[in-house]
Amino acid sequence: MGIKDKVVVVMGASSGIGEATTRTLAEKGAKLVLAARREDNLKKIKESLPDAQIVYRKADVSDYDEVQKVIDLAITEYGQVDVLFNNAGIMPTAPLAEAKRDEWQKMLDINVMGVLNGIAAALPKMVEQKSGHIISTDSVAGHVVYPDSAVYCGTKFAVRAIMEGLRQEQRENNIKSTIISPGAVQTELYKTISDKKVSDDLHQAQKEWGLSAEDIAQAVAYVIDTPERVSVSDMIIRPTLQSM
Repeated sequence: MGIKDKVVVVMGASSGIGEATTRTLAEKGAKLVLAARREDNLKKIKESLPDAQIVYRKADVSDYDEVQKVIDLAITEYGQVDVLFNNAGIMPTAPLAEAKRDEWQKMLDINVMGVLNGIAAALPKMVEQKSGHIISTDSVAGHVVYPDSAVYCGTKFAVRAIMEGLRQEQRENNIKSTIISPGAVQTELYKTISDKKVSDDLHQAQKEWGLSAEDIAQAVAYVIDTPERVSVSDMIIRPTLQSM
């Protein structure tokens, strides 16, 4: 089937990887459903792609009812859901000794429950269709652990485990499961770090040698465009200069 006319839901579509993926898939003729908390950004993206098939809805991935309404919008508009891209995430890193429990809870709600909410909302339709593809943005942090990021790494390890469980459970329904695990990428993720110095240092590194959001969007397009018999389970994408 390729990408043209596939119905793709992009969660966390308002900037960064989500926006770049939207633009890449729109060029390839996908039918897109966009969701994010910043509705104004979604509106601007749609207006900047006047020839694309795009609908959008404001949604917080930590709220299951809002995620379900996004999937319902896809079915109402296009009749099916071929791909769900769980892309929303935050990274408020800090040492465990600082006990930033509110930040930990937000990471769990968005990074883990956001993915689970997407799966819960989209999977019944995909099972009914006997086809589908669920993609989640993971991270190199889902494969290695490093200081001051234990909770963030924990959320990304969890996503990796959940998505592998999904693959094993749903392969006979012809449902694919993929995690895209980027290293440093030039996105707004640094803004979710409350420590200004850490945030600024990460932002500088992103600008100097990080990947572009378009680099990751091309990877998402690649895994969507694979033949039905091919399922790419995990793709790690690092900047060449990244050590970890």
